[in-house]
Amino acid sequence: MPRERHMLPVWFFIGVLLTLYGAIILGTAISELSHPPAVVLAKYHASFWGGILLIVIGGFYTLRFWPRNRVGKP
Repeated sequence: MPRERHMLPVWFFIGVLLTLYGAIILGTAISELSHPPAVVLAKYHASFWGGILLIVIGGFYTLRFWPRNRVGKP
């Protein structure tokens, strides 16, 4: 009995990449908390909030398009 092969949605991979990039940016932002950069708007911690935002969006796409067993579905 041959197994059917299904393609993975590209949005799943985009979600994984966004989550990975968000984790890298958030890790960098956490390390910058002890040594803030010498920029004018450093008090707003844009990299911290941007990393969290990327993790949330990437997590949404990853969970929404998680590969499932689609037996019997077109």
